[in-house]
Amino acid sequence: MKTALRFLLPATAILMTSCSSVKRQSTTSAAASDGGMAPGRGEMAAGKSAKNPSSGVFVEGSDEYATGDVRDPLEGMNRATFWFNDKLFTVFFRPVSKGYEKALPRFVRKGIDNVFDNVRYPQRFVNCLLQGKFKRAGKETEKLLVNTVLGLGGILRTSDRIESLKDIPAEDTGQTLGAWGIGHGMYVVLPVFGPSSVREGFGLAGDYALNPVNWGAAWSGNHDWTMAVQGAHTIRALPDQISQYDAATQDALDPYISVRSAYIQNRAEAARK
Repeated sequence: MKTALRFLLPATAILMTSCSSVKRQSTTSAAASDGGMAPGRGEMAAGKSAKNPSSGVFVEGSDEYATGDVRDPLEGMNRATFWFNDKLFTVFFRPVSKGYEKALPRFVRKGIDNVFDNVRYPQRFVNCLLQGKFKRAGKETEKLLVNTVLGLGGILRTSDRIESLKDIPAEDTGQTLGAWGIGHGMYVVLPVFGPSSVREGFGLAGDYALNPVNWGAAWSGNHDWTMAVQGAHTIRALPDQISQYDAATQDALDPYISVRSAYIQNRAEAARK
């Protein structure tokens, strides 16, 4: 059991820190329940992506990050993995999430979220530098200092009160690879991790390495305390992740296609910011 947790917690820690969630635009949610605009059938309302029925290929918008097609040649295997992940959410993660929400009031959970987001500064800072966004890297540093010093170690997001520091788009390794001209490659659904692509899979690995939450596991001989940190990191993010997943699949004619469409659109939208 302990060995299984040592695999599961780092894995879900990546999942919960990744920007490649299945967060869905409200217009896309409506499309999922509209027979004429269901995901994968015609133009997608939010991301203006369309599926070619004959090729099974999603064609994204014209932004530089989303050049080329996102192919799904492994759809059969991906659907099986999607089914496994869905059951894992239902049987394990959803009950844990409900228990977490009942155990801690919302303001406490918000403070915990703020701390972990503040700690992820190296991921955002390094990827800003790698993309040549030096001004944004400076803003990330200012944000870290403000929230750490004035926000009681990051518990309070004091930077939201400063116009120049609020709503700074977060950068991640997947976006950096895209900015370097590397295409998505084929779409894949990873066990536990969820929707991804070949490029974004490498991006997840980069995000994991840049997140200080995971550094203890690499450098410490005693992994018990690192498991506790990673476990807390995973649990605190569950309510938001499950909410996003439910939004992407609710009323969808085909939840697999709905999540795939939402994922591709969300990654393209993140790159445009």
